[in-house]
Amino acid sequence: MKKILLKYLTKYTTLDPKEQQAILDELQVRSYPKAAVLLRQGDVPDKCYFVLRGCVRQYSVDSMGKETTSRFYTEEQAATVFHSGSSNAASPYSLVCLEDCNLVVGELAAENGMLRKYSQLETLIRKMVEQSMGEAQEEWSSFIASTPEERYKAVLRNRPELIDRVPQHQLASYLGMTPESLSRIKKRVGGAFASPEQQP
Repeated sequence: MKKILLKYLTKYTTLDPKEQQAILDELQVRSYPKAAVLLRQGDVPDKCYFVLRGCVRQYSVDSMGKETTSRFYTEEQAATVFHSGSSNAASPYSLVCLEDCNLVVGELAAENGMLRKYSQLETLIRKMVEQSMGEAQEEWSSFIASTPEERYKAVLRNRPELIDRVPQHQLASYLGMTPESLSRIKKRVGGAFASPEQQP
């Protein structure tokens, strides 16, 4: 699985093979079972994650108890809660594994030490953060300008694996609609776009 990380090290750094291997040896790859909670809303994040295998859901619960799914992280995506302010700020989101997952786990407290040891890692991390933030911004821009059906079709074009990998009520929340509306849209779109509905 670390071959995936080697691809990014080769793409974004000029580290030699010995340095690349040293970094890979220091990285922690952990397995988490389905439903494992990586971060609870209100806790201060102390880890960041990179998905090698599996799916991680990001969601929040408001004061009325309404749960809203805001992102799904799948293979080769960084699952990290970003803050514009203090690094000690409480997370507005929870992160939970929707499937059995293999994740690279980064301890935020140890990050500076790694960066001092391997300065080019800063470039790698910046590129990965830029990619993640760019994807999130693009998703949000498309979301607010689209109808519910257009949002569903965008998922089919850009992330079709989500249709079969996540429960329908969570996908509906992510798309800003009710499960009933999503069911109607799936039936209306039909054909090659249709997929069996998953139960919550």
